[in-house]
Amino acid sequence: MDIKSKIRTVPDFPKKGIMFRDITTLLKDKEAFDYVVEKFYEHYKDKHIDKVVSVESRGFIFGGVIADELGAGFVPIRKPGKLPAEVIRQEYQLEYGTDSMEIHKDAIQPGERVLVHDDLLATGGTVSAACKLIERLQGKVEGICFLIELTFLNGRKVIPNKDVYSLIEYDSE
Repeated sequence: MDIKSKIRTVPDFPKKGIMFRDITTLLKDKEAFDYVVEKFYEHYKDKHIDKVVSVESRGFIFGGVIADELGAGFVPIRKPGKLPAEVIRQEYQLEYGTDSMEIHKDAIQPGERVLVHDDLLATGGTVSAACKLIERLQGKVEGICFLIELTFLNGRKVIPNKDVYSLIEYDSE
């Protein structure tokens, strides 16, 4: 199945010069959605994943389903102030400034095998911060998967020595 054809490109969103890769057109297609879940499941089914961790918010869409398929728990990573219990926080660099994200302190147990999922890999700042949070809780990042990877932004460089798996790649804006 050509899932790349299911992605809508929206020029100049959220600002001029950006070609936004809109996954909602894939999400509404049951066959494409099922195909994506199956591809992630097949890639990670023998990795003995304990938890799937996803980053707010589009990462949640596939993250929970992947966790269910793998027989694993699901853990959300959210923006500051969104989680109700005790958290740890990780800052990361943006193009202009910094941002941060949080995870519950009890979300990952030492030694648990974790798969990180997000919808898109761009510069890698978000996923790098997610990995740091997991490692601070003594979890082991077994893999990182994305629906889309913008290869021209070189996001893999900030997550070295990790198993990275992407279903769709874009080599230019």
